[in-house]
Amino acid sequence: MTMLTKWGAALDRSCPLPEYPRPQLRRESFYNLNGVWDYAVTPSGDEPGVWDGEIVVPFSPEAPLSGAARGPAKDEYLHYRRGFTLPEGFQKSRVLLHFGAVDQIAEVFVNGVSAAKHSGGYWPFSADITSLLREGENILRVTVRDNADDPTFAYGKQRYKRGGMWYTAQSGIWQTVWLESVPEAYVKSLRITPEFDEARVRIELETALESSAAITCDVRAADGSFVAGSWAKGGVCVVPLPGFRAWTPDDPYLYTLDISCGEDRVESYFAMRKFSYVELGGHKVFGLNNVPLFHNGLLDQGYYPDGLLTPPSDEAMVNDIETTKRCGFNMLRKHIKIEPLRWYYHCDRLGMIVWQDMVSGGQPYSFLHVSALPTLGKVDLPDQDAKPYGRSGVLSRARFRREMADTVRLLYNCPCIALWTVFNEGWGQFDALDMANELKKLDPTRFIDHASGWQDQGYEEMKSRHIYFRPVKLKNDGRALALTEYGGYILAVDGHRWTDKVFGYRICRDSAALAHDYEKLMLGQVLPHIRKEGLTAAVYTQITDVEEELNGLMTYDREVLKIPEETLREINAALRFDA
Repeated sequence: MTMLTKWGAALDRSCPLPEYPRPQLRRESFYNLNGVWDYAVTPSGDEPGVWDGEIVVPFSPEAPLSGAARGPAKDEYLHYRRGFTLPEGFQKSRVLLHFGAVDQIAEVFVNGVSAAKHSGGYWPFSADITSLLREGENILRVTVRDNADDPTFAYGKQRYKRGGMWYTAQSGIWQTVWLESVPEAYVKSLRITPEFDEARVRIELETALESSAAITCDVRAADGSFVAGSWAKGGVCVVPLPGFRAWTPDDPYLYTLDISCGEDRVESYFAMRKFSYVELGGHKVFGLNNVPLFHNGLLDQGYYPDGLLTPPSDEAMVNDIETTKRCGFNMLRKHIKIEPLRWYYHCDRLGMIVWQDMVSGGQPYSFLHVSALPTLGKVDLPDQDAKPYGRSGVLSRARFRREMADTVRLLYNCPCIALWTVFNEGWGQFDALDMANELKKLDPTRFIDHASGWQDQGYEEMKSRHIYFRPVKLKNDGRALALTEYGGYILAVDGHRWTDKVFGYRICRDSAALAHDYEKLMLGQVLPHIRKEGLTAAVYTQITDVEEELNGLMTYDREVLKIPEETLREINAALRFDA
């Protein structure tokens, strides 16, 4: 069925999601190409002779907000086309074309010439199209192939045969397309590391060309006043920040970072915060800024009924985060999906801690290994033989390694991200110990959950368990102890259901029953584990309904909060280390 959110109903087709898409590497130069494009679905990769109609980018053709009649089958090609004319004075020297994400294999043409090829449906890519531009109107065309069943690629929760915990597959462009103009020598990337104990911030810069121009980094306070500055040496700029203001969920303070490289000017931001393990009552627990902090979170799939993986608006993203905060949670576990960068920006500025999953893939998983045996208590089977977990392919394993590194590079600078999840419930799992160690080299500043739920290979940092259908009973083994999925209680709200089918883990008859069962679970089962076992985190399933899953605290359209906000806030207030 078609279900619209209030933001989807108010969509401006001519320019959806108009906001600047890359908040931590921002320039004044910005030309948004979202809006109405031509599209066609054909059996060939050749340019279509006839186009099927119009599509609203950046929504996938399977999403209602796209306005498209249909998406491609796994053996078909999806084509896009639009014209654009650069605004007067826009081009400084080079013109870069950016795609936030295209699922799954894309080739980009400018004025009939191939400009870029990219594979991987969750990661951004760009191309320097300066030499392909002409005076007046330019024609941009994109050809896409997508097979959600291909085990080589990450596909997350997408399935052609959706149902239960698996959702509608989608294809094509699903994040913002945009242009910027830069000088010949410009800043390509930043790696920002707050060195909390040393009271300084380290900025590592990559530039497009060797330049003799001085690179400066100036830090400004939230009110715009100058705080400190430094010069870059060897591509690294270290700025001392004595007496800095720390970032916390209650005080999410962000510093502005102004960078100058010759003619290039870039604006970014960062926060002074530190994630580390600390000792509390003889247990290893999560710490923020060297102080113990219990992570009380929700599982967040990041799906919308009208946009699927694409949020219908910036306000829709903010709504989910602010509602979660008002209900007394301090964390969201972004589950098997990478969001547009603005979602992380809003978490940064609003004070929402994020756990970020790697996107899963691989061949069909063995039901015995990823579901049946764990349900019966056989939770920690070896993963050196990756076939039961769908990862026997050499190419698939190599791509996962590469995309894990791509994910860290993309999101490293986000202050809100506290933890990386490598594998979830054995989906596509292989050599989890090696993968965790590899990830720690990529990013030593965050926590790592190497095997969320089960198939624990003994990584030293944390013990991660999912518990459904049965009471929460956990024992601390010396590692940080986390309940990384649980709950999933169902309440179907008439008039706000995407389908008549129901999936979840416990059915409640009404809001009062759901509130009663939620309170009993939290105070009767979770809270005692905080006090007795040093439980350091809990992730309730989940923030919203998704398709057949009716176990959200909000309905899929975000219109109904199933338990009153004040009730949730009062219950959640008890889930803390000092309770």
